[in-house]
Amino acid sequence: MADKRKQPTAPKPTDAELAILRVLWKLGPSTVREVHESLSAANGSGYTTVLKQLQIMTDKGLVVRDEAQRAHVYVPRLSEQRTQRQLLGDLVERAFGGSPAKLVLQALSSSRATAQERRAIRALLDELEEGSAQ
Repeated sequence: MADKRKQPTAPKPTDAELAILRVLWKLGPSTVREVHESLSAANGSGYTTVLKQLQIMTDKGLVVRDEAQRAHVYVPRLSEQRTQRQLLGDLVERAFGGSPAKLVLQALSSSRATAQERRAIRALLDELEEGSAQ
């Protein structure tokens, strides 16, 4: 039987931290000013607020700070996909009793999936079925 060791997880980001992470995933390694400019267009965040959030996120291990240049550059510690999987796993456990099926059924019944999304879901289900048949 395969060894299923859990990978270490990062702390769960707050909504404000997720907004910053989305900017970093989109832009790549960024300075406080770059993150601030991207966020302020959407929600009017102040520069010092973004700086403080990034400092807290560094202490929590959500981002890594490169201090090699005068303007520090921040990079997410985990990829967007890994963060989403971690958050989703927590949600499945807490809200759906560990059942991914309950999550999917609830998600599909509460909002309408586009034709493209339904095709992607069918393709994933077919792939999973082929994998379990082998």
